[in-house]
Amino acid sequence: MTIAIILQGREGAVFTASPDELVEAVVARLAEKRIGALPVVEGDRVVGIFSERDVIYGLASHAAAMMAKRVGDVMTAPAITVTSDSPVLSALSLMTRRRIRHLPVVDDDRIVGFVSIGDLVKHRIERIEAEASAMRDYIQMA
Repeated sequence: MTIAIILQGREGAVFTASPDELVEAVVARLAEKRIGALPVVEGDRVVGIFSERDVIYGLASHAAAMMAKRVGDVMTAPAITVTSDSPVLSALSLMTRRRIRHLPVVDDDRIVGFVSIGDLVKHRIERIEAEASAMRDYIQMA
């Protein structure tokens, strides 16, 4: 199973931020959309990630002045990315090793999606449950 399977059911563009946007505006977008992170893009190219953790670290370092900073000055960069043909388990392993919760999906240097660890775990659980159900059905028929 690959990341492409997870992206198949999604409609619409990926929510993103620009490195020139003010932190205050992007924090408002995170709250409005009830999401934890946004890929930061220039054109179609991912240049970083702006997450709740960046907000917390920035507030600890810069206090209220953090909200007037540009996202490009406080984002996590470079972004760790995967391709749509990356296996789900490889992406989960990468997220665990790097202690991150979000991955931009990039094909041919262009952002095509954004996945969270929750997306990947949900997919994995559904897959395991489907396999267990198939195994129970097989055993009952034997």
